[in-house]
Amino acid sequence: MSARPKRSDRFSGRNGIEDNRTPFQRDRDRILFTSAFRRLAGVTQVVSSDEGQIFHNRLTHSLEVAQLGRRLCEKLMKDQPEVALRLAINPDVVEAACMAHDLGHPPFGHVAEVLLDELAVKEGLTDGFEGNPQSFRIVTQLAFHTPDVKGLDLTRATLNAILKYPWFRAAEGRENRKWGAYHAEEPEFLFARELSQELGGQQSAEAEIMDWADDITYSVHDLEDFYQARLIPLHLLMIDKSERQRFFDGAEKRLTGRDIPAFDVLTKAFEELLVESFPTSPEYPLTQEQTSDLRNLTSGLITRYLKGTELRESSDDSEIPGVLAIREEFKHEVRMLKELTWHYVINNPALATQQYGQRKLIKDLFAIYSEIAYDSDKRDWYVFSASTREQLDGLEQHSGKERKRRITRLIVDLIAGMTEKHLVDMHRRLTGMSFGSAMDYLERDYVER
Repeated sequence: MSARPKRSDRFSGRNGIEDNRTPFQRDRDRILFTSAFRRLAGVTQVVSSDEGQIFHNRLTHSLEVAQLGRRLCEKLMKDQPEVALRLAINPDVVEAACMAHDLGHPPFGHVAEVLLDELAVKEGLTDGFEGNPQSFRIVTQLAFHTPDVKGLDLTRATLNAILKYPWFRAAEGRENRKWGAYHAEEPEFLFARELSQELGGQQSAEAEIMDWADDITYSVHDLEDFYQARLIPLHLLMIDKSERQRFFDGAEKRLTGRDIPAFDVLTKAFEELLVESFPTSPEYPLTQEQTSDLRNLTSGLITRYLKGTELRESSDDSEIPGVLAIREEFKHEVRMLKELTWHYVINNPALATQQYGQRKLIKDLFAIYSEIAYDSDKRDWYVFSASTREQLDGLEQHSGKERKRRITRLIVDLIAGMTEKHLVDMHRRLTGMSFGSAMDYLERDYVER
């Protein structure tokens, strides 16, 4: 196991230029200016921006999570200064973690995440693939900061805050479905978790704030997007009991076996929220009044959940893990708001047909890249960038299963690091569906190296 590289310029500034930023501010800025962050503009949140409706993408989502996470941290520090000081929470750390939390999100969303994991495991890569450890891998290994340091050279606190799931992959159960780091990044993981050794598998305080900000943003802004697109019928849920029951039946089926309270508790919280907040208009014609009402709904929900969040005065209660005290009904509401998107959008047959095609693209590209990477005469290696060819050359020192695992990880990194347009374009070229132009600039892979 290699030791984590030493920090190159944490406090002094580079090239003798004084840097007045704090270390945490520099973390935030390094994430902001990386191309891995800009890539998220070309990655779907739920449905593609090419649909014509102005939907959130992963970049706008990440920016909104960062804003909300920062404001929540500042609110907690203002309302409970002594508790916040004891926990040493910092808004720059929270904002940086929020900006980084989706860096590893692959093209086409959850469908690609599942498929890349299946393909990687099939090829012997037991760590597989998941967006959260991929985000950690990007900031610690793949993104460039200086030639002599891998990754962005972030502080312990920021790395720890990025770890939404602070454990390695387990053989089964929840920790097999969601985890925070690959074993290849174990030195960086241990470096980050030195701040939280006493917490075991519990999130750091700032990771917990990031996680809650992500849940709020996801649930509220997806609701806004798909109500405007007439995919989530809020007015019918308000006035039609049969429609509401169909939604409940679908949500209960999807949530069966998950770690949730009794389902009637969730339905009760949702019905109370309906009465308090939702519109009853039979359609959404985009009048100024209705647009204003929708903005009031979303901003009201966000304010509701921010105000309903406090820091626990004591950390001695071992029965309740974590540092955030969130009103239980608000957690139930957010859970059910997220289920609206699953029920009406993600599980919609129209989206399912798109997802079938997306899986086909990823399978094909994975197979093509694998075939080329193992090509001994290397003539086809020029479909890869110069940096990828260098890495493939470096893998020749390995043999057998180890070389196969490393090549598989390299290919997974390539595909996960693409935008959706780049992936489609490369698939068309490599399958002969569309040759493009010889003048097209394809030298650089999207994932940073």
